[in-house]
Amino acid sequence: MLSPLRVSVAFAAVLALGGCVAEPRGLYVEGPALQPSRVAGPVYIADAAGVALQQPTSAQLTEYVVVSQLSWRDWGGPTARATGKLGGPWCRSRCSDDPYDATLTLSGLEQQERMAYYRRATVEPKKPESLPAAAVNVQFQGIRLSIPDV
Repeated sequence: MLSPLRVSVAFAAVLALGGCVAEPRGLYVEGPALQPSRVAGPVYIADAAGVALQQPTSAQLTEYVVVSQLSWRDWGGPTARATGKLGGPWCRSRCSDDPYDATLTLSGLEQQERMAYYRRATVEPKKPESLPAAAVNVQFQGIRLSIPDV
């Protein structure tokens, strides 16, 4: 039987020679989880034309997705949320009089030099079943937003 001293010496020798000894219970992590870094400076969303907007009341996200009458609940954090109206060329006849209720969520906050931009948008119609058939081919989830050249 090996003494505790000999086991310690053998363990130190294995480590000194570059060997690894695995922890039988797996990886042990200690300490608090990492928090997202704070954004320094103003936060923007770029519309389809690349125009930087701060908490806009309306925005054209793509050629086919327009949000209006936005009322922001969150802005400037990892995600931003607003409720408003959804429209686009796929609903010309109805949207001019009564656009669809929707929620807009922005995510993918990316820090630029002295400002930050949201990189993704998701639009969730309140009643998706009420959208016209022409909306079937419109992308409402994971919309990529551009970032203007700084």
